[in-house]
Amino acid sequence: MRPHVELTDPRALRAYAHPTRMALAGLLRREGPLTATRAAELTGESVASCSYHLRVLAKYGLVEEADPDGPGREKPWRATAQYTNWPGYSEDPAVAEAADALTLAIAENHFARLTRALESRRELSREWQEAERFTDVTLYLTPQELTDLGERMDALVAEYADRGTDPSLRPEGSRRVPYLQIAYVASESEGKAPEGERP
Repeated sequence: MRPHVELTDPRALRAYAHPTRMALAGLLRREGPLTATRAAELTGESVASCSYHLRVLAKYGLVEEADPDGPGREKPWRATAQYTNWPGYSEDPAVAEAADALTLAIAENHFARLTRALESRRELSREWQEAERFTDVTLYLTPQELTDLGERMDALVAEYADRGTDPSLRPEGSRRVPYLQIAYVASESEGKAPEGERP
């Protein structure tokens, strides 16, 4: 897999914003090559739905057939890259609108997954519950400072990134941990919200 795939075509950005397609791309990145049948078992979608959405992802270079000569729906699919990048800014209104729609879809997806995790967190051991992070802070930064902070965070996270593609690097007792980095400019009219709270 390449490290990143870049989406700049508005059609590709809108295509990727579909929740089933995001789920399939993530699944292939984590689990390796899968057939549409196996993907259906893991996602709860129908085989026909997975086949269709995998073909759409392939059209825009997010997945590809691992064995093009395989029979029908038993052809394994694989992700083409570990991460998906898209523009944070574009002069092209079509690209900017599609990129914003994808960012919103990703945020909604993360919120839904976070909600499910919070609903079941009491099933985790005390060690895991205490290790989880749920905190926030408001900073006053320039655009360059925010960029620098993001790059420093990326460098820290990158120290663990190889474990995603190489299970032999995962220490005993490790689990899959989605780690979100979200920073946004608050509206000037936004009221003061509680900060630094932790359940």
